[in-house]
Amino acid sequence: MSVQRFTSPDAASAADACSHHVVTVLEEVLSGQESATFAVSGGSTPKLLFQKLAVSRFPWERVHLFWVDERCVPPSDPASNYKLTDDYLIRPAHIPLRQIHRIAGEIQPQAAARRYAQEIREFFGLDEGEFPHFDLVHRGIGPDAHTASLFPGEPLIDDHENITAAVYAPQFKQWRVTLLPGPLLAAKHTVFLVAGEDKAEAVRAVFNEAYDPKKYPAQITSHQGRGVAWFLDEKAAALMD
Repeated sequence: MSVQRFTSPDAASAADACSHHVVTVLEEVLSGQESATFAVSGGSTPKLLFQKLAVSRFPWERVHLFWVDERCVPPSDPASNYKLTDDYLIRPAHIPLRQIHRIAGEIQPQAAARRYAQEIREFFGLDEGEFPHFDLVHRGIGPDAHTASLFPGEPLIDDHENITAAVYAPQFKQWRVTLLPGPLLAAKHTVFLVAGEDKAEAVRAVFNEAYDPKKYPAQITSHQGRGVAWFLDEKAAALMD
């Protein structure tokens, strides 16, 4: 794997290092074009990242925000990835609402997936069968090595034709909408932020086990993508060589 990997003492310092990387990548993008596209993920660790990004001296009014995945709940629900981003990045950084491209988690899952895919196609000016090339995609990893809302054994991991899909996560008894491998692999840059000892085995497997994204979905991009950087705290990196 041709990827960068950085380890920090704790989650806060990993988030700080990751935020500097995000800003550097986006600044480079904006040096050559009017606006940048940034797809973000939810979870506990991203909160730390969003807090760091919100106080950075960065022109967020030039960034269009998208989401890697979303739980099928209203945008005001505490479980909403949009709400997390809104609370800790969008409002503190004063990102204009016209640049927010959220997943409508409050409507029927399949309809939300179709609507989100259509918005992406229209924004990027895509023809049928084309994938968006997000400037930067931020992702995490679960203790089971899932990423986005692609869980081990999920048949959609083999879908390299569509942009989005609705997926049911039985372990959470919850519908979600997620980007599929096509757009994840097409991203120009990808950053992973991972913290906690419960992620250590998954991190080890992603880096050291044979490529098998059906078993370790977070291997998507890690083995095949461009511009991939991992930011780990010591607990998440504990089983690495």
